[in-house]
Amino acid sequence: MSTALRADTVRATAHRAGWFYLAIFVSGIVAEFFVRTSLFVPGDAAATAMNIAAAPRALRWGIVADLVMIASDIVVALLFYELLKEVHRLLAVAAAAFRFAQAIVLAANLLNLYIVVGLLGGSGYVSVIPTDQVNSLALFFADLHGTGYALALLFFAVSIGIVGVLVIRSPRFPGILGIMLVVAAVAYASDTLARTLLVSYDQVSHIFDTVVFLPAFVAELAMVLYLIVRGARPVADAASMEP
Repeated sequence: MSTALRADTVRATAHRAGWFYLAIFVSGIVAEFFVRTSLFVPGDAAATAMNIAAAPRALRWGIVADLVMIASDIVVALLFYELLKEVHRLLAVAAAAFRFAQAIVLAANLLNLYIVVGLLGGSGYVSVIPTDQVNSLALFFADLHGTGYALALLFFAVSIGIVGVLVIRSPRFPGILGIMLVVAAVAYASDTLARTLLVSYDQVSHIFDTVVFLPAFVAELAMVLYLIVRGARPVADAASMEP
């Protein structure tokens, strides 16, 4: 394969990764911050049920957005492997594997939202249960979905941490992008571990939301824009990069 063709292939792969990463970015924000945040009221089962009843399709569209995000995540894992395997093949495999693990957990976790839809959707078998109990169960599974989401982010943290290290070592990308991804990985992992270990996590969750969201938002958006706008620098002797 000629150097020119190799450069075009690498650039095209990077652009595809950027567009699929943008799909993850947009669909994830829509599902989490526009749908679930507007519907779920922490600690208030009745208000949550009222919000969902007022917009019965909103939660379903949130699930669709999550499905788009999960499918795009799998594609991005494969494309990142293709872009970074020349730096260190085993680490690139590990990054993809942890991202696959995240996708599996997120997909299984969607069952909690389907249960919420079933409970509050007026299904016949639910009619025998008192309304306040149905609402409480729905909020319980909504909260369980939040816990499962945080668990998936731990796998994601490991994945983007490895990707960050590979990006730092790769001549295809600016090292600052890798450093930002590593910082975002630490933030994601810290939030999940805090949610698991701190009994009083709810009282400090707003702090972790800020600590996680800002570095992650900046780092991932920077990576998305770089991939879409610049692609990746070609390396003629990339085969010699792997240890």
